[in-house]
Amino acid sequence: MISSAYRGRLAPSPTGKLHFGSARTALAAWLAARSAGGALVLRIEDLDRLRVVAGAAQAIMDDLRWLGLDWDEGPDVGGAAHPYAQSQRSAHYDAALAQLQASGQVFRCSCSRGEVLAASSAPHGELGPRYPGSCRDGPRHPDRPCALRFAMQRAEAFDDRLYGLQPAGEGDDFIVHRADGLYAYQLAVVVDDIAMGITEVVRGADLLSSTPRQLALYRALGAQPPAFLHVPLVLGADGVRLAKRHGSVAIADYRALGLSAEQLIGRLAASLGLAPDATALRAQDLIERFDPSSYYLPLTESGS
Repeated sequence: MISSAYRGRLAPSPTGKLHFGSARTALAAWLAARSAGGALVLRIEDLDRLRVVAGAAQAIMDDLRWLGLDWDEGPDVGGAAHPYAQSQRSAHYDAALAQLQASGQVFRCSCSRGEVLAASSAPHGELGPRYPGSCRDGPRHPDRPCALRFAMQRAEAFDDRLYGLQPAGEGDDFIVHRADGLYAYQLAVVVDDIAMGITEVVRGADLLSSTPRQLALYRALGAQPPAFLHVPLVLGADGVRLAKRHGSVAIADYRALGLSAEQLIGRLAASLGLAPDATALRAQDLIERFDPSSYYLPLTESGS
C-alpha cells in the first residue's frame, strides 16, 4: 500500500545516457520512497532545449525500468500533477514568477556573466561567482535584454539527512528567469516540487549548495520545503566527478555487454554501502536494508 505521507521524485535531464552515478542516485531515491511506503514521481527536466538529446528521455526511462526502478506518476503513466516534463510546464513558472514580482522579490539585471565574474573578488564554487548587486537599484544597461534575479537576503541553515546541519550564510541574488527567456533551474524545480507535493528530495551532492536558494524560493512562494538527502557523487581516482574521461560507462552500455539488471543493482548497492560486495540483487531486495541515517556512502567509487 502506498502511503500518502511520503512523496519522492526522480528528475533526470535528458541530455544523454543514464550513467552509473545517476543510476546510483536514482536507486537511493527509489529506496527512500519504497521503504517509506510512499509514492515516487518521475519528472523530465528538459528546460534547456539546446542540451536535450533526442530520444534520451525514453532511453533513460527504459534503463530505470530495466533496473527495476518504477514510479507511480510520470510522463508515461500520468497523474494529477501532469504534465511531467518541464518543457510543458511554463504556465506554472509564469504564475510563480508573477507572484515573486508582485511581492517585489525579483529585479531586472542586465549584467553579463563576464561582468559578474569581473566584479566578484571572492572565490566561487559550483554556483559560480557571487553576484555583486550591480543592478539592485535598476539595470545598469537597460537597453540590453535583462534577466530576472531573486533578491536573496540570507541563506538559511538546513539539516540534510546525510550531510547533517548546513549553516546559515550570506545570500546571493540568483537568476530565476534568463535573459534569453528560459526559466532557471532553481525556480523550475521548486515550483514543480511544490505542485507535485514532494516531501523529500533525494539527489546528488553537487546540488547541496543549491539548497539554500531553493529554500528561499519556498519561503517566498509561501510553501513548506521538503526534506533533503544528498547522495555523494561517484568520483574517479583523481577525486573528480566520474565522467567520460574516466571511462564512465552508461547503463545501456553495461546492458550491451551482457550484464543483468541484478548484477548492476548489486554494484550500485555496494557503492551505496547497502551490500558488503557487488553480489547480484534485485532492487526490491534492498528495501528493508535502506536506512539513510546509518548507512555509509563511499566518497570515491570507480563505477566499473
